[in-house]
Amino acid sequence: MFARLPRLRLVQFVVVLTIGLALLAWMVAGMVQETARRWFERDLNLRAKLVEASSRASLAANWSPDRARALEQLLVNIAHDERVMAAAACDSSLSTLASTPGYPMEFGCHEVGLRAATEPLGDWNSVSRLPGGSVHVSAIPLKDAAGARAGLLLLVQDMSYAERRESLTRVFLFGSFGVLAVLASMLTIFVARFSRRSWSAELRGVLHGETSRTAEFQPILRDVRDLIERVMEDSEEAPGVWTAERLKQTLSRHLHGERILIVSNREPYIHEHGPGGEVRVVHPASGLVTALEPVMLACSGVWIAHGSGSADRETVDRRNHVRVPPGEESYDIRRVWLTPEEEAGYYYGFSNEGLWPLCHLAHARPVFRTEDWAHYRRVNERFADAVCAEVDSDDPIVLVQDYHFALAPALIRKRLPAATVIMFWHIPWPNSERAGICPWREKILEGLLGSSILGFHTQFHCNNFLETVDCYLEARIDREQHGVVMRGHRTLVRPYPISLEWPVRWVATSPSPADCRERVWRELGLKPDTLLGVGVDRLDYTKGLEERLLAVERLLERFPEYVGRFTFVQLAAPSRTKIERYRQLNETVESLARRINERFGHEGYHPVILFRAHHEPPDVFRFYRAADVCYVSSLHDGMNLVAKEFVAARDDQRGVLVLSQFTGAARELTEALIVNPYDIEEAGSALATALRMPASEQEVRMRSMRSIVSHFNVYRWAGEMLVDAARLRSRERLAGRLGDAAAPIITL
Repeated sequence: MFARLPRLRLVQFVVVLTIGLALLAWMVAGMVQETARRWFERDLNLRAKLVEASSRASLAANWSPDRARALEQLLVNIAHDERVMAAAACDSSLSTLASTPGYPMEFGCHEVGLRAATEPLGDWNSVSRLPGGSVHVSAIPLKDAAGARAGLLLLVQDMSYAERRESLTRVFLFGSFGVLAVLASMLTIFVARFSRRSWSAELRGVLHGETSRTAEFQPILRDVRDLIERVMEDSEEAPGVWTAERLKQTLSRHLHGERILIVSNREPYIHEHGPGGEVRVVHPASGLVTALEPVMLACSGVWIAHGSGSADRETVDRRNHVRVPPGEESYDIRRVWLTPEEEAGYYYGFSNEGLWPLCHLAHARPVFRTEDWAHYRRVNERFADAVCAEVDSDDPIVLVQDYHFALAPALIRKRLPAATVIMFWHIPWPNSERAGICPWREKILEGLLGSSILGFHTQFHCNNFLETVDCYLEARIDREQHGVVMRGHRTLVRPYPISLEWPVRWVATSPSPADCRERVWRELGLKPDTLLGVGVDRLDYTKGLEERLLAVERLLERFPEYVGRFTFVQLAAPSRTKIERYRQLNETVESLARRINERFGHEGYHPVILFRAHHEPPDVFRFYRAADVCYVSSLHDGMNLVAKEFVAARDDQRGVLVLSQFTGAARELTEALIVNPYDIEEAGSALATALRMPASEQEVRMRSMRSIVSHFNVYRWAGEMLVDAARLRSRERLAGRLGDAAAPIITL
């Protein structure tokens, strides 16, 4: 650097350096002076206390007006100290009992007592200037034999020696910095004149590994490379930076290309018999499948799931495997077969009549039966057996999904102590009082705590879980690390908000929004000026479908200008129809849609169009891209990916999202119109606001929400969990405990 400076620039550099050092010397001198002054004052305070302590008994014995002569003599003796200039004794009424000859009256008992009275239980001190220099005044309270305050001992000490030392310190500092400035200037000129070529060559050699000194710098260079790598990993410079390729690279670097096992009840592809007996592939309506399949496409591995399709047995090999997706064959599904009794007890019974209503505040009473619990335990054991049959190492990575498998993590860990088990709970976790309703709450909690990492959508759900553990188990809650330690095993409890792949593959293959709009209008027979609303859900009582249709009805009541112009399409996939509560919901929704259509509809116009059928993703995204507004009215939801799907579908920056405040998505998509779905009046007004919103505002809101979804996509969700798991594994290996039966206590 110095070598390339012209002579004039070099002179300027030296001048600036000298001025800079002078300014630095001035600043340092000020700081040193202030520090020294505080030290001197602290020293004088301490000396005053020592004087009082050594004379306390004598002072107390003579502390009265009739002993004034003896008290004065004591004060004179105290003033013989080389630093003490004068002393005085004040009674409790701030009158002078005695003082040394020549005691300065500006520090009399009354004046000092009034100032010291603001701190009656402590010592008071002050620094003041007199014509001869500075003095330090201390007011030390004295107590009588009964512990009551008897008065004040005033000591005036000389501080002129401190000022002399401060002056010498300043001179020394400025002199030192002057010498340093001269030496620095000379060194600069020397380096510029004699070291230009050798320094540049040596530096280039070190960076390129071409000199014998490279080894000396390798630790530093390695740290720099590691830092750059980590910065690149965590970089959020552009939307969508977490991609499938980046997830692959991250897992290859951290997990060395190991396979991942996913355990879930629902399979990503179902083989069904068609009307003519042919086999067709169905992609189920499931937020879990929507989120997890991109991870499997990126990482490969085995997805272990319940084989529920009518043609599932016909399409597997002898190991109950089938390669998917059709035509791409990126990963395996391992299907587990359940008897009708097991499915009824484990899935419909304990999972969906017990745990589902327990965890959702949607006013459905949870039902717990002993026989359902027995089936639930048995099926969890069956899936744990399937995991153990699929692993190819002693320390696999297993992602267990959702409330169907609360017992599986502990069962897997018992068989595979070195496994890294990540449990993700896709639905809310209730507060401890509500969780206590479950008769087998302790077993559920112990099963979940077999995980290495337990993930929820939000920190609120994590807090609820930790509170529940604290109420019902003998375990230690680590509030700092957000974990639970039980029987020597630590489970990290962390929020990982789930999301979508980015970009969503169905958007890439969809027609343009204008083409989608034209097709939907033609299919539904809508007028050209029609405004379209859409809802996409399973027929589930937690989704607020009744409240949603009531909000549409209220919109048409309050804003009659939308009668004949606004149509709301509800895509409702039938779900859990063997459960009575779901059958009732189906009938209620159909009745509501019929009533609204009879009340506001007329020939050729139906304000509510209800499709009770499964729709494949391309059809769903066609409606997203055509709609003016999407209403998500969940009464309680872990995340709700429909909201994010609608945002991802609108690459035209149009459309308005009306979103329930009771979804996890509402914490991220704050530019949506957030509503309380129970407040029908508010929801109806929000729909009207959405329909009137100008295109410019729609664009601003949608652009912001799309940025959030693209940044925090499913690859980031999976990557953060799996990298956390990799760090756990690495630290376990370093601790030499990977094969121990008891998992180690490790923190991230």
